[in-house]
Amino acid sequence: MVERAIPSPVIDAESAPFYAAAREGRFLIRRSTATGLFHWYPRALCPFSLTPTEWVEASGAGEIYSYSVMRRADPPYAIAYVRLAEGPVMLTNIVESDFDALAVGQTVELVFVPTAGEGVPVPCFRVVGP
Repeated sequence: MVERAIPSPVIDAESAPFYAAAREGRFLIRRSTATGLFHWYPRALCPFSLTPTEWVEASGAGEIYSYSVMRRADPPYAIAYVRLAEGPVMLTNIVESDFDALAVGQTVELVFVPTAGEGVPVPCFRVVGP
């Protein structure tokens, strides 16, 4: 199966620690220092409590919440909302998986995929269970 080239992300001061950790193979998400709630997309203020957040290493485990296969694209690819084990739901790509066998509730694991151009690794997921 041919994998689609993912464009390089724009890295700014707020996202730089995330991509630095990704280069080391670590997956960071943000957590409110006041409430302990995790959230995705990483940002300095918690979207629930508007309190400061901190970077925390996440497990990389999750399950498919919803997905769509772009079959008309060349090559075809799959995007999905994945619910992380820590709670947040993130929009991502499903890679290294049989798109015809995808299902809501399947267990997935994090895999970093190098992007086109600069090769900055971005978080994607692959199916590991039913």
